[in-house]
Formats: sequence, structure tokens, C-alpha cells
Amino acid sequence: MSAANTEHHLVHRTGWLRAAVLGANDGIISVSSLVVGVAAAPGVGTSTILLTGSAALVGGALSMAAGEYVSVSSQADTEAADLAREAAELHRNPENETAELAAIYVDRGVEPAIARVVAEQMMAKDALSAHRRDELGLADDGGSRPVQAAVFSAAAFTAGAIIPVLVAALTARDLAVVAVPVAALLLLAILGAIGARAGGAPMAKAVLRVTLLGAVAMAATALLGRVMPLGL
Repeated sequence: MSAANTEHHLVHRTGWLRAAVLGANDGIISVSSLVVGVAAAPGVGTSTILLTGSAALVGGALSMAAGEYVSVSSQADTEAADLAREAAELHRNPENETAELAAIYVDRGVEPAIARVVAEQMMAKDALSAHRRDELGLADDGGSRPVQAAVFSAAAFTAGAIIPVLVAALTARDLAVVAVPVAALLLLAILGAIGARAGGAPMAKAVLRVTLLGAVAMAATALLGRVMPLGL
């Protein structure tokens, strides 16, 4: 078996991996930080802590979904407009488009004569797909899916945020300031390790990075809750 048949790349995972890690990280850090900040404030009851955590979970999940939907929808609109313009150019002047495609292959190191042959063959098979890939740099993956992206992002956020809320609900008020950060940092470490393993990246670096950032965020909100008087 040749080396080309045994290579295993992980770059195809970057899209969904980025969305999953971003959503779950955001859920853990933002909700844990809010819960810890409120729990650190003197005189705050358990019901207030839980209300804060629950509101942060729901609001954060919906915000992630809305943001992802708008972002992916805008991307899809731009891609569709570019493809429409390209289709019109292919219909109006296929010879120029063939030459343009051949020039792209020449820039990548293909000999001009061979590049011309390749361009003609690609144009004959599926001209728009060839220009979509090689001129516009768009993947042939069926296009952007705003609803799918929104649901996935909200689900990832919720999966990360639900644990700090449950820990706060099951822990005495005085212990929540300690229990929630410990649970959050453990979750962040596990998430960092899973993300690094799935992406083939160094595990220790990923775990250290995400736990350090989470610790800083929770420490900042705990300090804020401790020093800021209620009623402002």
C-alpha cells in the first residue's frame, strides 16, 4: 500500500470542531463566571444564583444561535451572489473563463499546455464547480446551512453551560464559589483535551490554555461580586 493511501489528515474536522469547542467553552466560562460573581456577593441567596445561571444559559444559547445564524446566512448570501455572477460569466464568455481557470493552474505550478488541457476537461465536466473550487475557493460541501449551524451552536453552548448551573443548584450557597469554579475548570480541561485529540494538536498546551483563560474570567467576576455593593 502506498504512502498516499495511508495518510490520515484531520483538517476536515476543523469546521465542526471549532463550532463545538467555541460553543461549549463559551457556555462553561460565561455561565460559570456569572454564577461565581453573583455567589461571591454578600447576602445573595441560592435562588438568585440559580436564576442568574439559568438566565445566562438561556440567553447565551439563544445569542449563540442568533449570531451563528446571521453569520452563516451572510456567508451563504455572499457565496450565492458570487456563484450567480460566475454562472453568468460562464454563459457569456466560456472561452475567457477557460483561460482564467488555466491561468490559476499555471500559478500553482502546472505547465501552461497541461493547464489548458486540465481547464478544458474541468470545464467540460462541470464548469461552475471548477470555478467554485479553484477561482472562488469555495468547498463543494453543499453550501452553508444557517439553521444547522444555529442549532449546533446553541446545543454546544447549552451542553457546556448546564453543568455549572446544576452544580450551583446542588451545592450549598457558601460552597458554590468554590464548587462551580472547580467543576468548570475540570470541564474545560476535559474539553480542551478532547478538542486537541480530535484535531491532532498537542493536548497539554490546549488544556493549559483553556483552563487558564477560564480561571482568569471566574477570578475577575468573583472579585467584582465581592467588592461591588448590592443595590447599585
